[in-house]
Amino acid sequence: MPPEEITSRYAVSERRVGDFTCYTVAPPGGDFTHAVLYLHGGSYINEITSQHWSFIARLVEAGARAEVPIYGLAPQHTYREAYPLLIDVYRDLLGDLGSDDAEARAGGSDGVGVSVVGDSAGAGLALGFAQSLQAARLPQPRQLVLLSPWLDLTLSNPDILRVQRRDPWLSRVGLLEVAKAWSGGDDPTDFRLSPLNGPLAGLPPVAIYVGTRDILHPDAVKLRDRLEAAGVPVRLEVAKGAFHVYVLAPVPEGRRAASTIVRDLAPAGSR
Repeated sequence: MPPEEITSRYAVSERRVGDFTCYTVAPPGGDFTHAVLYLHGGSYINEITSQHWSFIARLVEAGARAEVPIYGLAPQHTYREAYPLLIDVYRDLLGDLGSDDAEARAGGSDGVGVSVVGDSAGAGLALGFAQSLQAARLPQPRQLVLLSPWLDLTLSNPDILRVQRRDPWLSRVGLLEVAKAWSGGDDPTDFRLSPLNGPLAGLPPVAIYVGTRDILHPDAVKLRDRLEAAGVPVRLEVAKGAFHVYVLAPVPEGRRAASTIVRDLAPAGSR
């Protein structure tokens, strides 16, 4: 649940979407300039934390309405339940924005844009979700922001072994065990599990934040290269010496990156 510092300052509501909970956090009074679908990380096995909520609070403070679906975690749940949940939440959000033009609602031409932000496992899920929108006949969001994204469940990039020696947090061996549970016996190279392998053409602008002491850094670079080749606007921000999901940490690099993200997500006229 959102901590008291969130519920006491912002307009917070809770609803059930299928078998799962989704929180809406908006500025006091409910007025907002843009909307964010936020997908928390935690290696698909850990719940949302206070660090996530603090970052969400910064987004709301800057005028965002944040949708925060609490998707089911492995090993009790798999990706097969997460995608329908996200589609339903996103469709509801587009409907709530009050325009008859779904494309305008997502892109923001009617004054309210929808962005998708995720960190770690949630960032991988965010990219896979965006890749799934065409099949769901839904518009792409205005932009994607991926914080230290887990892009390939197989972690087969050979550069990962080199970076792992410097990563103070993540272990390839441990993540591979989590990947087995989250995939539920399905092929881990499927783009809904490893979106690095998925279709990239037609995606909205993508911003990627990652540190050099993060075993997910090599795949973030590979995603940047593939997005450029597909003609998708992309910006890769690499923090030298930074660890996994440094953006959410109370360190100078994290604070600077978080400020940039909050500013970039807000419509130009509200900055």
